Amino acid sequence: MQNWKRLLMLTAAAVIGLAVVLLASGIALTNFIVDFWWHDELEYGGYFWLKVLYRYILSGSVTLFFFFIFFLNFWAASRYLGIDETAFARLGQTEGTRYRRLLKLFQTGSMRVYTPLSLILAILIAIPFYQQWDAALLFLFAPSAGIADPVFGHDVSFYMFSYPIFRLIQRELLVTSVIATLAIAFLYWLEHRLLPGEKREWPLGARIHLSGLVVITSLVIAWGFILDRFGLLYTDVHEPQFFGPGFIELRYHLPLIWLAILSLLGAAAAALIYAHRGKGLTALVTLVLVLGASLGLRKIDFIPGLIDRFVVKPNPVRVEQEFMQNNINATLAAYELNDIKIIDVMPGLPDQDILDQAFREHLYNIPVWDPEYLDDVYQQMQGIRPYYHFPSVDIARYMINGRLEQVNLSAREVNIAKLPPEAQNWENTHLRYTHGYGAVITPAAQDGETPMAWFLRDLTLQSSVGFSIEKPDIYFGEENLPYAVVPNRLSVVGISSFDEESSYNYTGSGGVPISSLFRRLLLAIYLRDQNLFFSVNIRGDSRALFRRNIVDRVKHLTPFLSLDNDPYAVVTPKRIYWIIDAYTTSDLYPVSKTSTNRFNRDREDKRFNYIRNSVKVIVDAFDGKVDYYVANPNDPIIQGYQKAYPGVFKDMRTMPPMLREQLRYPKDMFTTQMSIYARYHQTDPALFFQQAETWDFARVGDSVMKPFYFTTYLLEGLREPENFVLINPMTPIGRSNLSVLAVAGTPAARGGRPEFIKEIVLYRFSREVQVDGPSQVSALIDQDPEIARQFALWDQKGSHVLRGRIIVLPVGHSVLYIQPVYIVSTGTTRIPELQRIILSMGNVVIMDPSLETGIEKLQARLKQLAPQAPSEPATPQPVPPEPPSRLPEIRPM
Repeated sequence: MQNWKRLLMLTAAAVIGLAVVLLASGIALTNFIVDFWWHDELEYGGYFWLKVLYRYILSGSVTLFFFFIFFLNFWAASRYLGIDETAFARLGQTEGTRYRRLLKLFQTGSMRVYTPLSLILAILIAIPFYQQWDAALLFLFAPSAGIADPVFGHDVSFYMFSYPIFRLIQRELLVTSVIATLAIAFLYWLEHRLLPGEKREWPLGARIHLSGLVVITSLVIAWGFILDRFGLLYTDVHEPQFFGPGFIELRYHLPLIWLAILSLLGAAAAALIYAHRGKGLTALVTLVLVLGASLGLRKIDFIPGLIDRFVVKPNPVRVEQEFMQNNINATLAAYELNDIKIIDVMPGLPDQDILDQAFREHLYNIPVWDPEYLDDVYQQMQGIRPYYHFPSVDIARYMINGRLEQVNLSAREVNIAKLPPEAQNWENTHLRYTHGYGAVITPAAQDGETPMAWFLRDLTLQSSVGFSIEKPDIYFGEENLPYAVVPNRLSVVGISSFDEESSYNYTGSGGVPISSLFRRLLLAIYLRDQNLFFSVNIRGDSRALFRRNIVDRVKHLTPFLSLDNDPYAVVTPKRIYWIIDAYTTSDLYPVSKTSTNRFNRDREDKRFNYIRNSVKVIVDAFDGKVDYYVANPNDPIIQGYQKAYPGVFKDMRTMPPMLREQLRYPKDMFTTQMSIYARYHQTDPALFFQQAETWDFARVGDSVMKPFYFTTYLLEGLREPENFVLINPMTPIGRSNLSVLAVAGTPAARGGRPEFIKEIVLYRFSREVQVDGPSQVSALIDQDPEIARQFALWDQKGSHVLRGRIIVLPVGHSVLYIQPVYIVSTGTTRIPELQRIILSMGNVVIMDPSLETGIEKLQARLKQLAPQAPSEPATPQPVPPEPPSRLPEIRPM
């Protein structure tokens, strides 16, 4: 009875175990198949198979390599047993038979044990290669960068692509060789002790085998020491003075590493001579002591401390000058800051006619509406239906009435969470409310106390300037959209679409076809939703649209790209598209300063010391199609991926012109570059060490001013006058006066220009003359009695005054500041209203509802003050690299 119970329990356990294995295998296979379908509908089926091929060929080859290392060593060990065949003759028949069986077990039968053991060990050793297979692609495919590191003279591509793989290989080879050496040594000892003849010398083959393993282990350790030299290039012990190796690392630690390498190899050779010939013990002990000393001295801080105290600190610039220069040069190259154009400006009093009629004729591009406040306006005035939502406000520029005009726009997306809870059922979520509709566009410049002007509005897509969209439905966007099944059998009424009842008539090519019960079953398992399988409203031509968030979509396709935090919509006559700036990064550029940033949808900050905006990603809001265009063909990282995945990354010249015209300089890139350049513009090591001219991002109160987009006309600076730029004011660190106006430009890609051009120009103000910064201008506004009275009048119960961002525009030798003023209700419904625009120049502050009349009043006030204005200081001006020039006027186009 007990046996039957035990048999039943074992059978049940086996069945349950088998079921679990089959279920896990089925889910894994389902995920694999559905993922292939998803790639295939995006026309990336070949790319999918390449990823699978690379992953399993690389990982499988590594596993096979380590398997053969272990297997061949075990096989060789079984050939060289410590056996004395003559000893069997002196044994009795019974004991001799037992020893012969034991010998047979070690020599032949052991392979049944060694084979699975070798496979298990190989898999465990190869796990890191499974996890880093994508890094191996760059090792295999990425080209040379053509830039040598300043310390060892290797191409920087060695450090970014080869060095991490070499470190991984060395580490795993070391583990392998140690395991193999210990296992084989133990095996020989055990076999020699158990079998007759244990007192005889080991066979020559066994001694050669063990000696070879010792030599290999020593060489692998020595290789690790060689790689440790390159690790010195990433030390941060000298921060905040500079990054990378200094005098102590290259004059103290580096020689000790070489000493460790030589003493290790010498000790290994002496150990082999002593083991085989019994000679050289003194040399062995000496070399081991030297090795221990070289390793120990690197761990002891006493001697480096003495060097730092008596050599480095008394003469920091002289001693560390070369190493600081290495850090400066490498950082500027790694962050693409070598080609910044600097224009030195001697500021003066405002010219009386600087705000002339020509300037006033181009006021239509000044972005007086803050996107964060405009978002509330869009939600309240253009949401229209409860299930529509505007996730963000974007900035763009379009040809309107024959001129390039800056606009604000936002895509109207669907958001099921806005529906009443009782309406958030499965059919509404996945079959009915499947898409957003259209966009809204408003001019960047508006006047206060006037109704909001619209270029594109309402669900009728009404436009007074010719905007139209053939297919305005938005199935893919910035919202966290659930999966949708379209077309379907539901009768959809009242949901806007270019097709009436769009969920019924969806004509796009996006989504995975649900053309059979098998596909429906696998998709239901994949999406963890049984309703997908049992619903009667799914048709034979239905398609499952999932991964509809554009960032998730791109990250799943190309996880090796980091994405900008601000995707933006582009309205074309055909449909709406999304553009996402994608970055290639590395944290292994030698001697370059490290930065951190949390890119879009990342769970934690990413560390890097090399960055390029190498790819522009286009996502079709209707079909979900994703296209990658190379914006920086000189980047070795993207060149490596182009070779590994042919056909995925396209030439920028093939991008449709209407999309190419909307490309821009990304904010994340510019902010990162300016945070680095704030200090690294001091290219002289003495100034770099002093940090006397270090900049900081301008602040207003406790808030850091963010760069803002502006469509401008530059008379001097950027390559072409027509530009869509980011403007970022910077101040001296710890001070509020303006030091620099950084401008990152992208010339409008019109007239058939195929390339994407980007450049940075810095308008650097002389340190001899005070130029008010944004926080100082904000204080002047606070102190103006007339403005303070008006704010107090508006800021009554029921309403609240909001002051928008400060816009900084260089005009002539002065700086014009513009700040919008809004009134917003203190109730639950917020519709900010633009009331006034504040303008300030030369300590003069004007507030007016209109930019036009405000400019006229400001000019009149400046003319009144001109006779009383003090003359410019007569102190001699410092000689700049180029003759001081008049500050280029930044005029709105």
